Amino acid sequence: MGATKSDLFTKQQNDVANMAKALAHPARIAILQYLVKKNACVCGDLVEELGLAQATTSQHLKELKTAGLIQGTIEGASVCYCINPKVWNQYREIFGTFFKEVAELKSCC
Repeated sequence: MGATKSDLFTKQQNDVANMAKALAHPARIAILQYLVKKNACVCGDLVEELGLAQATTSQHLKELKTAGLIQGTIEGASVCYCINPKVWNQYREIFGTFFKEVAELKSCC
């Protein structure tokens, strides 16, 4: 696989692309929606909620945690997850700015 040549793009372009990559799977969107809906730390419910294998769910949680969108705490034998509000608000601001810039365009086709 070739290099992305991210140095050719602005920091904002790279940030938006990395954020989009973190969100680029429906399971991750479902996890985020579930955590937002619960508005609390969730322990162990996610596998049952998503209907995916434990390993698959764990991989998606790892990606979201690496992106900073969620945070986890260890409670006994389980890890509890919740939304990281600071990063969540950063995503909202950056995507909002990005889509606002695009929304001001008129259709040309």
